[in-house]
Amino acid sequence: MKVYIEPIGRLINEFSKLPGVGAKTAQRFAYKIINMKPEEAEAFANAIINAKSKVKYCSVCGNFSEDDICDICKNRSTESICVVKEPKDVIAIEKLNEFNGVYHVLHGTISPLYGVGPNDINIKELLSRIAKGGVKEVIMATNPDVEGEATAMYITNLIKPLGIKVTRLAHGIPIGTELEYADEVSLARAFVERKTL
Repeated sequence: MKVYIEPIGRLINEFSKLPGVGAKTAQRFAYKIINMKPEEAEAFANAIINAKSKVKYCSVCGNFSEDDICDICKNRSTESICVVKEPKDVIAIEKLNEFNGVYHVLHGTISPLYGVGPNDINIKELLSRIAKGGVKEVIMATNPDVEGEATAMYITNLIKPLGIKVTRLAHGIPIGTELEYADEVSLARAFVERKTL
């Protein structure tokens, strides 16, 4: 016996594909959509379609952008580059209003266990940016987990011979915590108290 009629089952199935969304939450989301007014449901669907069609990656830093080059890269000094794993980490740091430089999004970390090597993330692009000159500091802001630490050390070993200061966020953030889930006070302290590698 089918538990859900096909349209509801399909909607629940799609919601359950989202990270952190289990069967019960997917079911609640589906019921919420079904109970919306038609114009609300249409606005929700259009927001998804609009985001998917308009959001792209900045050609310089790899962050989310509506244009070829994001506003941060267009308007800030390139003397300091903050290296992060994902675009969501840029948002976490931007909320602090502590950093006035630019970012470089790796889109992953080195993880031999999962078959991710240095050539699978945006390390070459970072080195190309540095080679253009003017960079005085590279801040390693990858997550304080095994993969984040390994990636930070790998990149540090490539950059230090160039005579550029390399710093790492201080460990005010507990080991194993993802930046997007860190509280703002801990993240701000870690950012201010970063150390040279």
